[in-house]
Amino acid sequence: MTPRTCMIANRHPRLRVDRASVRRAVTVLDGAYARFTPEPGTPPPVGELSVAFLTDDALAALHDRFLDDPTTTDVITFAADPALGNSGEICVSADTAARCARELKTDLGAELTLYLVHGWLHLAGHDDLEPRRKRAMRRAEARALRLLKDASALPQFGWRR
Repeated sequence: MTPRTCMIANRHPRLRVDRASVRRAVTVLDGAYARFTPEPGTPPPVGELSVAFLTDDALAALHDRFLDDPTTTDVITFAADPALGNSGEICVSADTAARCARELKTDLGAELTLYLVHGWLHLAGHDDLEPRRKRAMRRAEARALRLLKDASALPQFGWRR
């Protein structure tokens, strides 16, 4: 499979994103696509993937506009639109990731990577709205995170001073 284009937008004023490491993570995940899609035989994605790192307020505005829910959330995934030549969009809240990382006593990069993987799995066909599917998605998240770690492809993030 030819690696898809990955456009990365960092719209958070304090977040530092190593774009090359995010692209590498997506490339590694895409290379293992068949191992992660819940529907065998589903063709891999084509077109441009968009990944946006946002503030809580910006993601809540998208949540309200597209899902009629004005609350803060961690990640929103928009499905592919082949007519536009894209393979989907993953929008992540860096503020929510930072809060969760503090609560869970983990680092920001681990939480943002989890959100990126979660969004990528939605685009691969996973759903977490019912308990059985949510458990399957959690198992897929753990496998995807292990894959990225084993491939030395964990994205790099930090805070600006």
